[in-house]
Amino acid sequence: MLAARGFGGLSMRTVAAELGASTGLLTHYFPAKRDLVAHALDLLAERAATRERRVAPPGLARLRAVLLDIIPIDDAAVASNRIWVSSWDPALADPVLGADHAARYAASRDKVSGIITEAQELGELPPGDPAQTAAAVMSFALGLVVQALLDPPAFPAERQVALLDAYLAQLISARTAS
Repeated sequence: MLAARGFGGLSMRTVAAELGASTGLLTHYFPAKRDLVAHALDLLAERAATRERRVAPPGLARLRAVLLDIIPIDDAAVASNRIWVSSWDPALADPVLGADHAARYAASRDKVSGIITEAQELGELPPGDPAQTAAAVMSFALGLVVQALLDPPAFPAERQVALLDAYLAQLISARTAS
């Protein structure tokens, strides 16, 4: 439901109807829409944490695999990214949801920073602040997510992968320049 309608289309009434239940029954478990939204985000985070991921050796190959798991290049990734992106609006309006999102994105940057450190130690990426590079890498990936979701014909899976590979090549070329 969230993948199709986003958080803007989420209401207690529509969820109750989708479940074939009364709004009263739903409010017994979720007293307010904010509680329903928080539960939906927790479920999405849990599914994201437990879903199967690409496996790759340490370094640049692992960084590429992690980024391929983020960008919307298949139906499952499109659906989950549609939910995440649509959740930004409620997260911007609610300080608790916003803090939860900020923590999730910080954890992602930390994970990517560790992978970048591996790639630097292997000589695949230039030395530098891995946290700064991770912030740039994640900003690129999330920007690609938004563009692909808003204009799928212009950003089919093949183009997304090509753009990702070109971005990684620029990171590598910075190694030879330094």
